[in-house]
Amino acid sequence: MAGSREVARHWRYAELPGVDLLRARYVRKNFVRHTHEHFVIAGIAEGVEVFQHRGGDQYAGAGTLALVNPDTPHTGRAGVPEGWRYGAVYPSPELVAGIAAETTTLRGAPGFVSPVLEDPYAVALVHQVLRAADEGNALAADTLLRVAVTRLLRLNGGALPTRQVRTAGDRMAARARAVLEERLVDPPTLERLAGDLGTSPFALLRAFRDAYGMPPHTWLTDARVRLARRLLDAGTAPAEAAVAVGFTDQPHLNRHFARIVGVPPGEYQRERKNVQDVRRRLHVPSGGWQNRQLSQTYGTTGEEGRTPPSSGTPLASGSPSDSPGSPSE
Repeated sequence: MAGSREVARHWRYAELPGVDLLRARYVRKNFVRHTHEHFVIAGIAEGVEVFQHRGGDQYAGAGTLALVNPDTPHTGRAGVPEGWRYGAVYPSPELVAGIAAETTTLRGAPGFVSPVLEDPYAVALVHQVLRAADEGNALAADTLLRVAVTRLLRLNGGALPTRQVRTAGDRMAARARAVLEERLVDPPTLERLAGDLGTSPFALLRAFRDAYGMPPHTWLTDARVRLARRLLDAGTAPAEAAVAVGFTDQPHLNRHFARIVGVPPGEYQRERKNVQDVRRRLHVPSGGWQNRQLSQTYGTTGEEGRTPPSSGTPLASGSPSDSPGSPSE
């Protein structure tokens, strides 16, 4: 991987509502345990990412995808000294459910079964979605995104389990979470929270970890960053957003925001504010447009350096409900 400088861009494209986009290269970045409201579909171009997921380390190398369902705690760090380079799309649960209903036989809330999937074809599709968004090609970006999600659901999809509050510990954790949601800016101590719920601090800590995959203070930071993102999206200045969600000042927000989102809040807000101010170069692709996407942006993926076919080919066998085959097919 050339160079060691860390770079990242986190943005939205107005023609892809309900989808966040990320392109990044990280070497020393260490994502703390956090969750996303959206799905994570990250295509690794180079290097290796390691992320804790449901109690174990998962390794995603070049040509594989890291797949995380909404509200699933996970981390992220480099698995090799040179770090990792990747592109990611974050579609909303509503968008994924709509695609699943139209193109698969999945019932219930759809999700991914395995957190790591080796599929250079789908990795290439993810990178091409980002490139299409960069170039202002709404038709290509939307089409490629839907083809990629359909493919991944067909290869690695299943119905997400419905969380049911059954035990006394589950109920106690749910009550504690409700209190923290109400008191995001001024939360109680663990001892006070446990006392108000009629339990001990360590009993509450165990119950909360079992229910949500992280201790209350980690969940609180994650929730604050989520709210800060909404405020930044609405145009609130980072310093004002920091105080509004309960951080002491903007540097406090900066530190936690970058360790969860991957970019500082100011940069995050600038990208989302300015990305639609200037329409990018191309709006109608040339015949070889898609074939050039991956090589121009990230280089090839997979040992054989194959990329998806030229414009229109992923749907050559029919509609998006016809799962596109691998490049060798």
